[in-house]
Amino acid sequence: MAGIYISRRIFDEAVEMLEEEGHDIEINDTSRILSKRELIEKTRGKEGLVCLLNDEIDEEFLDSCPDLRILSNVAVGYDNIDIDAATERDVMVTNTPGVLTDTTADLAFTLLMSAARRIPEADDYSRKDKYEGWELMQPHMGVDVHGKTLGIFGMGRIGEAVAKRGHNGFDMEIIYNDVERRIELEDELDADLVEFDELLERSDFISIHAPLTPETKEAFGKEEFKKMKEDAILVNAARGPIVDEDALAGAIENNKIRGAAIDTFEDEPKVNPRLAKLREFVVLAPHIGSASEETRLEMARMAANNVKAGLKGRKPPNLVNDKVL
Repeated sequence: MAGIYISRRIFDEAVEMLEEEGHDIEINDTSRILSKRELIEKTRGKEGLVCLLNDEIDEEFLDSCPDLRILSNVAVGYDNIDIDAATERDVMVTNTPGVLTDTTADLAFTLLMSAARRIPEADDYSRKDKYEGWELMQPHMGVDVHGKTLGIFGMGRIGEAVAKRGHNGFDMEIIYNDVERRIELEDELDADLVEFDELLERSDFISIHAPLTPETKEAFGKEEFKKMKEDAILVNAARGPIVDEDALAGAIENNKIRGAAIDTFEDEPKVNPRLAKLREFVVLAPHIGSASEETRLEMARMAANNVKAGLKGRKPPNLVNDKVL
């Protein structure tokens, strides 16, 4: 039996999976994000931690919790965890990849469509009883999506899924920028690998799906927005810090680009106040990319299975740091 701390409320089924193994479970059964000090106090003496992507796990945390054997991150990304520090201390780190690919791609394309067709604005207009009848020059005319050029920044699993939705469903031309070439996908979608500047210059819509790294942090800033089409729309369902949000707000305010659809923010959970004031062709969502009931439940199950395997001395199904073995 091992002690396990769960940093936020999760599905009962996942908790029961761990309890059935005889583990001693303690849970922060609220939506409140614990401070690092609180999380350390709760995790100290435990062998397992089930955490979320807004729990900061660094050297200080790891040194304060020397009994920890496994960190199970309930997310596909793990930039909240110092992987090298965990590996040095023989702590396994796991994530929940794959299961959220299509769900997140659905949301990214929903954001793209919502911004292009100004759905939030039209919804608010209707609820305020402002609609007085159909007319040719309606106040919420948007822009077409079908037949346009979709640029994918980061052609991983989610980027590929978004590209397929654009090409197969909306007859969009697909271009992409990535560190690796995807020849089979190029053949399937008639897609082209392009340099970053060309992606900026040619795309009607740019959808960001790259991981957050030192190279991608603020990849989209003032100079990049100057290179984009004036009628372009930017979609970010990846990581907030990839976009300089003040620069983005300025580009929209000054008509350098048309709009944006944002699901992840630069300083979460804070929403950039300049973006919050923008309404036309702008959609904001509170990091709900994988937030379907089915997907979030499966993520919790995966996280529990990772912990179960790790605490039994087996390789977890989704181990990030293989060097720890």
